[in-house]
This record gives sequence, structure tokens and C-alpha cells, in this order.
Amino acid sequence: MAMTRPKVLSIVLAGGEGKRLMPLTMDRAKPAVPFGGTYRLIDFVLSNLANSDLTKTAVLTQYKSHSLDRHVSVAWRMSTMLGNYVTPVPAQQRLGPRWFQGSADAIFQSMNLINDEDPDYVVVFGADNIYRMDVSQMLESHIDSGKGCTVAGIRVPRKDASAFGIIDAGADHAINEFLEKPADPPGLPDSPEESFASMGNYIFSRDSLVQALFDDSQDPEARHDMGGDIIPRFVRAGDAQVYDFKDNVVPGSTDKDVDYWRDVGTIDAYHEAHMDLVSVEPEFNLYNTEWPIWTSQEQAPGAKFVMRGSCDDTLVSSGCIISGTDIYRTVLGPRVRIERWARVDESILMNNVTIGSNATVHRAILDKNVVVPDGAQVGVDHEHDRARGFTVSPTGITVVGKGITVPY
Repeated sequence: MAMTRPKVLSIVLAGGEGKRLMPLTMDRAKPAVPFGGTYRLIDFVLSNLANSDLTKTAVLTQYKSHSLDRHVSVAWRMSTMLGNYVTPVPAQQRLGPRWFQGSADAIFQSMNLINDEDPDYVVVFGADNIYRMDVSQMLESHIDSGKGCTVAGIRVPRKDASAFGIIDAGADHAINEFLEKPADPPGLPDSPEESFASMGNYIFSRDSLVQALFDDSQDPEARHDMGGDIIPRFVRAGDAQVYDFKDNVVPGSTDKDVDYWRDVGTIDAYHEAHMDLVSVEPEFNLYNTEWPIWTSQEQAPGAKFVMRGSCDDTLVSSGCIISGTDIYRTVLGPRVRIERWARVDESILMNNVTIGSNATVHRAILDKNVVVPDGAQVGVDHEHDRARGFTVSPTGITVVGKGITVPY
């Protein structure tokens, strides 16, 4: 007799403003920011869920959600015959004329999703991190534990752990305390110089989550945040465990990217994660065919290289035309055009960027439809970049917003 599979609803929290990624989030939600040439940030969590055979997913949106809603609706069309779906759910003000007050409130205001689907378990994941994960393994651990809540934790060096929300757990993985950026992070029972950082990914037993959300909604002191309020409720009740990301086995993983996870919430982190893609043996391997990252590819011809030049350690998307130029450690989105004698290094060029002859782009991020005229420079003189209104990150990454023609 076939085993009865548990009913699971996945909720992806995709309503963040992404202020630290400005100007890339000037007119798009953070999960809609392009990544890796052809993807959006949200494609990584949705691919993990789909590859894990979790195919009933609601994406909760709020801020500047048009491009995100369109991408999810167009790219993520599941088999309706089998009852599968990925659907964007905007803030609906079902409980009165107010927007989401926090991530927990977003789910509470969307309780109709849980009531309609009637799941046994609810998966609640963030929308804007770069990683691979077989979520079914975390779900199995959650079911076996008998706990109401499971939090995914990634091991980080204890000396760096003060930058994260930290999970203090015992040898049995039961969570003793949930600490927000502690000055003295606790070590792990099996590795004193490491700590568990929360990945912002949770699995709940349905009834336990519903009760916790209701109790939170009645608390006037609560911030209505999943990590700040809901998880501590489960911890205080002794009803939470940590799931060690190191134990997750993803088919096709390499030795380098077996437990890769990056929060790309800042310009510097976003740029660094792109640089992880481009080496011969990348820190994160986009070419894993056993656990692919899915998206909707732009319909464009193959990339074309014209005249002699060099292109080393670079991802080149479809529709690009590159004419006798030097490119190094760069990610090119679809339909980028680079003219003769230009130089581009350690940069991210999004869709339809044009680089003129003799132009230089150094350690920069150029959003869609940016034009760098012949002989112009970006990322070479940071003071000049700032004077032209461009953002320059703490580590010296210059960001040019969407649709700008770079002045000299």
C-alpha cells in the first residue's frame, strides 16, 4: 500500500523593500533583482521548492511588486492538471485598511491560503538568498522531531557570528534560545568555534503555526516578525529545533558549493556572490544539471564574439554581441553589446547594456538599459562617480541605475 504523503503548503516571503540594494531596488522588489545573468533572486528559493517536489507555493508580495508578480506569473507556470501552482499573492487588506506590519503579519493576513489548502505542514522561506537545498530532507527532520517548528541553521565561524541571528541549540538540536546579533555567540556542542546562524527558513506544523500567529496578532508589543517574535514563542515553549544545513545532501553538488549560502542584501554581498559564479571551479555552480535553477529565459540568439579580444572567467548570456574587447571576471545579462577596445572587469552588466568603444567599466554594476558612451569610464574614479550621482559601496563597487546614459 502506498504511503500517504503529508500535505504541504509553501509560503515565500517576498515583500521586502531591499533598501540596502538601492538603486537596484529603485523600482523593483528585492526578490525581483536580476542575478547571474538570466535569473531573478526569487528563482533560487522557487527552484529549491520545485526540485524538492513541493509544488503548492504562494509568494507574498507588497512593495513595488509589478515586475516580481509578472516574473512569477510568466516563468513559474506549474501543471494545473496535477493541482500544482506558484502564485503571487499581493497584500489584500483582509483584516482592515492596513498593509503588512511584518513577516508574521503577512502570513496572518493571508490565513485564507492556509485555510483553503488545509495543509499538514507549512514551509515558510525567504525569497532573496542564493543557495541549493533539498527542502524535503528538512521536512522529514521536522516530522520526525515531533516539534511545532524547525529552523534551518547554517554553521558560521563563531568570531563572525555577531552579525547574524544566532541559534543556541543542544546536542539533540532542540533550540534553547534565539539570539539577535549577540556579542558573545554560543558555540556548537560538536564544534565550539562555530555557531548556528538562522537562514530565515522555517517549517511549521500547521496547527502550531496558526495558534502562534493568532497569539502574536493579539500582542500589542510584538513587531509581528517571524524571526523576532514567532520563533522565540516556539523556543520559549520548548517546541523548536534547528536543522543543520550541513546535513542537507543535494544531487550534483561539488565539494566547493555543497553548503553554499549567501545573503545578498547589500551591494557588496550581491557583487561578491556574482564573483563566486565565474571562476573555473566556481564557489556556486550554476551548471548543476541534477538540481537546476529554473527561470524563464529570454528569447534571443546565441552570444556572438566579433574580432579578436579576450573573455576570461565570464558568464555570457544569450543575445550578447562582443566586438574585440577585453572582459575579465564579469557576468553579462541578455543582449549586452560591447564595442571595440573597451575593457570590462569584475562587473555585472544587466539586460541590454551598451558599452561603447574605448570605454572602461571596473568593479561596477550596471542595471538594465544603461549606456556607457565611447571613451567613458565607470568605476575608475569613485569621486567622479559620486559627482555624477552614482552609488559607490563601502568596498568601492559603483552602481549605475536603470536606463541611465553615463555622462563623461
